[in-house]
Amino acid sequence: MKTEFDITLSGKDMYRFSMYHAYTGSQGILSILIAVICFFAAVTTKGSVEWMYTLLYAGFGVVFLIYIPCNLYLRSKRQILSSEVLRHALHYRIDEEGIHTSQKEASADLPWDQVYKMVSTRHNVLIYSARVNAFIIPRDQIPGEYDVLKEIASRHLPAYRFKVK
Repeated sequence: MKTEFDITLSGKDMYRFSMYHAYTGSQGILSILIAVICFFAAVTTKGSVEWMYTLLYAGFGVVFLIYIPCNLYLRSKRQILSSEVLRHALHYRIDEEGIHTSQKEASADLPWDQVYKMVSTRHNVLIYSARVNAFIIPRDQIPGEYDVLKEIASRHLPAYRFKVK
């Protein structure tokens, strides 16, 4: 059993990966927690301290909620525009051996026993080769191959490394 498809990443795909990666890790959770604390401080100190402090607390809350997504958006756009590799289509062949990628004359293989984990989100399938490096496969570009990909991966990955719906 195997499947083959071509993927062309967009800035939006890279941004979705970056958001998923940031907000499922400690940086994103901490930024949300700090924002909640700032908003809580703004609400509870309203009227008991000068209005400037309340405004400052609310401002810090907004900064913590908005900074990471904006920074990730700009970084994703820049990464796609600056990388020759990311701007062109990648050809994937996924079979019983593993994940094979190629582009022009370059190619790479990732055997199943070296896959760190595989995760599906609403928009992407992420095949991690390490804790922070992943193949990003937009689900809207593989509508017919998604079930085959899922079936192949489920046979080769242990359940704790396979988070696909």
